[in-house]
Amino acid sequence: MSTLSVAPTRMELTHIKGKLDAARRGHKLLKDKRDEMMRQFLDLIRQACALRERVERCISQANQDFAFAAAVMGEKRVYTALLVPRQSTVVDVSSRSVMRVEVPVFHARTRTADLSNAFSYGWMETSANLDDAVTALSAVFPDMLRLAETEKACMRLSTEIEKTCRRVNALEHVMIPVYTENIRQIRMKLNENERSTQIRLLKVKDRILAESQKAAH
Repeated sequence: MSTLSVAPTRMELTHIKGKLDAARRGHKLLKDKRDEMMRQFLDLIRQACALRERVERCISQANQDFAFAAAVMGEKRVYTALLVPRQSTVVDVSSRSVMRVEVPVFHARTRTADLSNAFSYGWMETSANLDDAVTALSAVFPDMLRLAETEKACMRLSTEIEKTCRRVNALEHVMIPVYTENIRQIRMKLNENERSTQIRLLKVKDRILAESQKAAH
């Protein structure tokens, strides 16, 4: 195990003890943060899976309706019917904080609130399948926005979780063991110095006693 190069003094021992306490507190806080982010990440993953299943099912149905409409009307007439849209949508992007991680929030605004503006064609000369396809896509659009923001939140949370895990591992497997080992070595050195000092004092005492006894004779 690698250790820091430190002076074996009591002041340094106190300093490293403070670092060890701070590292242990930081380790606990980061572990708690990681665990909470993992909980919220798994919740978002479940939401994203449910949304994706619903979105893919609706889009698949809309594609089938478009195919039926093209078979009945012809692809050129379908293209012409959808060429000039009557409705437009603007997506506003804001953000919210999840465990201090900024994740996007999407808000859709349509040009008008009239739902019939989703149809850019007259109903007399088009197939009902085309109506069903446009209706399905209009209905699934909010779920598509929610899916996009949820998956983006998952990506950002996963990145932050990875960073936090690296910090937790660095503290747990590197810094805390290094500080602990340095404290052990400093204590050993201090104890060794203390024993050496005691031995020198005993020798000095013995020498003084021997000289005193020699002088008395």
